[in-house]
Amino acid sequence: MAASIDYPRGVTFEEVWATLKESSAKFDREMKESSARFDREMEKLRESQMETALQMKETDRIAKEVFASQKETARSIDALNKQMGGLHNSFGELAEHLVAPGIAMRFNELGYHFNIEIPRRFPIKEKGKTKAEIDILLANGECIIAVEVKSRVQADKENNDIDHHIQRLKILRKHWPMEQRKLLGAIAGAIFEEGAKEAALQAGFYVLEQSGDTMKMDIPEGFVPREW
Repeated sequence: MAASIDYPRGVTFEEVWATLKESSAKFDREMKESSARFDREMEKLRESQMETALQMKETDRIAKEVFASQKETARSIDALNKQMGGLHNSFGELAEHLVAPGIAMRFNELGYHFNIEIPRRFPIKEKGKTKAEIDILLANGECIIAVEVKSRVQADKENNDIDHHIQRLKILRKHWPMEQRKLLGAIAGAIFEEGAKEAALQAGFYVLEQSGDTMKMDIPEGFVPREW
């Protein structure tokens, strides 16, 4: 004899079946909601990964731009160094083409009568090494004048062209073979910074200053050139 199922008193088979169907439907809804939540979380994760990838791509782009900028800066520095080299050469041209022509004549008008003129970069050497260079050197049997040529003559603490030329003359005095000659100094410049001209004159240097396409010599009353 088949076993029978005893339902609670007052509960019919149809009611139990309806309860089971409702529980199954609830389970299905919860599963769908869980699946939807999972899909949303996965979508957020994918969006986060995409955003991270975009940020990494942007970082890589910025790094490439910085590297390119550094290369450009290096090229600019290289170009500037070349320009500075050209500018250094232009100082030599300033000495050779603007100061040198007629400078001996200007000093000869003062009674020096120079018959030797070295117009560009006379080296002072010791044991084969250059100790200093003279831009323009004038000489005769009794006297030597060493002329320093600058585009801008300065006399401040950081860059004092007057002190530098004094040291240059001391080196020249030490190494010049004909020590019986008088050694004098002069500074020629296109521009004299504030106080530089006065400092040069106080140091006992002749001063030559650009005037148009020539150089004029300014000798104040009572000026006595210093001998080294």
